[in-house]
Amino acid sequence: MFRRREAVPFAFVAEADHFRSNVEPPSRPRPSTSQLAGQALIGITVIAGLVGSLLFGLPALAADQSPAATHHSEAAHGH
Repeated sequence: MFRRREAVPFAFVAEADHFRSNVEPPSRPRPSTSQLAGQALIGITVIAGLVGSLLFGLPALAADQSPAATHHSEAAHGH
């Protein structure tokens, strides 16, 4: 049923910690100028799209128009 954990020698644990702390990931290469410019262009495009949609959407959300102020065709007046 229950498995008994085997004892690990202390030297093995000390060596494992030593090797674990000795490992270092490789450094990431720096992005080139063209990659930085491309990332900046994508960011500007996304921000401009959000601002544009906000500017075009705000007039549609405005609640200052009353139904009496809407334009009606002549047919609606019975002419």
